[in-house]
Formats: sequence, structure tokens, C-alpha cells
Amino acid sequence: MDVKIEFSWKERLEPEFEKPYFKALTDFVKWEYLSGTIFPHPKNVFHAFELCPFDQVKVVILGQDPYHGPGQAHGLCFSVRDGIQVQPSLQNIYKEIHDDLGLPISTTGNLEPWAQQGVFLLNATLTVRAHQAGSHQGKGWEEFTDVVIKTISDQKEHVVFLLWGAYAGRKSELIDSHKHLILKAPHPSPLSSHRGFFGCKHFSQANAYLKSKGMEEVDWGI
Repeated sequence: MDVKIEFSWKERLEPEFEKPYFKALTDFVKWEYLSGTIFPHPKNVFHAFELCPFDQVKVVILGQDPYHGPGQAHGLCFSVRDGIQVQPSLQNIYKEIHDDLGLPISTTGNLEPWAQQGVFLLNATLTVRAHQAGSHQGKGWEEFTDVVIKTISDQKEHVVFLLWGAYAGRKSELIDSHKHLILKAPHPSPLSSHRGFFGCKHFSQANAYLKSKGMEEVDWGI
């Protein structure tokens, strides 16, 4: 199956595209796009992969679902397009960055500058029906993105995994903690951010780890 995904990822993930679950997932997603409003736009489903080729990955942030409101999702977890209101979870991420690193709180929610520095912004599920959170869960995306996470763990060293919330935290089972840094905290959602996301200092910890391994730190300012 010819999947339109960035080459360095394609050469590592190609075996998945021939598996029955992925063919069923593709058929489901194609039908959904034909029969209703699905986010993100088809050209942005693999946008995170496009902006952050495999060899450049040094930090992974894991989300669950794309945003399901009009004009919001563009293929990067927690990110919205320029001109779209910054969503509450990302507002809290910015607050933590400000408290942790002293950087100004950004007024744009477009996280493409992070992706271009090697921050892989992966949602566990890559598509969603408009206004129906979780509507494409359990259709095969999670099986695929689990393979993505394990491939990073197996084939790279010294990657920082930022796992926020119980759902993301469970993905630590896929990651070799002897080769990588795993940082967990409650989700930055307003419902849980005060339980330990604020004050987690993940951004300074990530940069300190990268620096200790001779890698360039991330400029978390947007």
C-alpha cells in the first residue's frame, strides 16, 4: 500500500502498511472522509511525520486525539493553526514553560517551530469526526502509533518522552527506559493540571538531558 508519509518514516514503517489492520483502518478512514467532516484535512494526517523526520526526533510528546472543532487540528498534538484560539491544555503548557524557563507566554498555538527542532508531536489517534471526541479510537490508529513509539525506542537513543496523563503514561511500556528519558505528569487539561502538571519542570529537565548527551537543546519559546 502506498501511504503518503515522509520517506524516513516510510522506510521504517512500511511493513505496517501491508498488514490487515492497517488496510481495514485505511478503508474506514477513506469512507469517513467521504461521508462526513473529518479532522484534520487528509493532507495533514501525517503532518507530524513530515515536519520531524525520524533521524531528527529527540523529544516525543504524545496526545490522544486531534482537536475536533473546525480549523483546529493540523496533524500535531496540542497544536492549532495560526489565527486559531490557543486551546486550554496548550495554555497550561505555556504557563508551565513560563514558570519553568521564564519564557514569555505565546499568543499563537502553532507548534510547528517545535516540530522543526525535533519535537515529534504525535497523537495516538490521527483522525476524528467533527465534534465527536474519540470517534476514531479503536479503529487501528493506536496499533499503528504504538509501533511508531516502539520503533523510536528500538532504533534511537537518548530521546525524551513526555507522557502527560494516564493514557499517555501507559505507553511507557513500549519504551526502553535504559536508553531514553521518560517523564510523566498529569495531563495539562484544566481538569488535571493542578494535580502535578504545574511544577513538573519537564521542559528544563528535557533540555538538561539533551545537553548531557551532547545534543542541542529545544527552544521552547514560540
